[in-house]
Amino acid sequence: MSKGKIVSFETTREVHDRCLCFATQRAARALARRFDAALRPVGLTSGQYSLLMSLNRPEPPSLGAVAELLGMDRTTLTANLKPLLRNGWANSAVDPDDRRGRRLSLTAKGRKVLTAALPIWRRTHAEIDAALPPPLAPRALQAGLRALAVPEGVAGR
Repeated sequence: MSKGKIVSFETTREVHDRCLCFATQRAARALARRFDAALRPVGLTSGQYSLLMSLNRPEPPSLGAVAELLGMDRTTLTANLKPLLRNGWANSAVDPDDRRGRRLSLTAKGRKVLTAALPIWRRTHAEIDAALPPPLAPRALQAGLRALAVPEGVAGR
């Protein structure tokens, strides 16, 4: 560690006021708490809702495809899947095309809880959208967040 100047409190304020990472992490935690509270009556967290929704596809996706969609590594996805599997909301099966891989799917019970959660999600999302100030129109904010979510070094994605 260098014995140079220490970081001033003014610098701390600058980072706090300008840092997109800090702001998005703080916003993400606040949004997750809000959706967690809203989805509690159907027994879901916001993360579980997103994961169930990512499994709602015509064909069972691979573990890797779901991890990529959610922007998480496979190990984290595997850990997040455990409560869904335990609750009987999702199923994990050997990939018939590549026996080394897994395919994930919703169960009937998972579709039922997802169906119950959807109106709650829509209502909560409408409340949040309505609270956004005009420069942060929901579609513009989503486009900006999607642009930030592109993995480093991947252009035009």
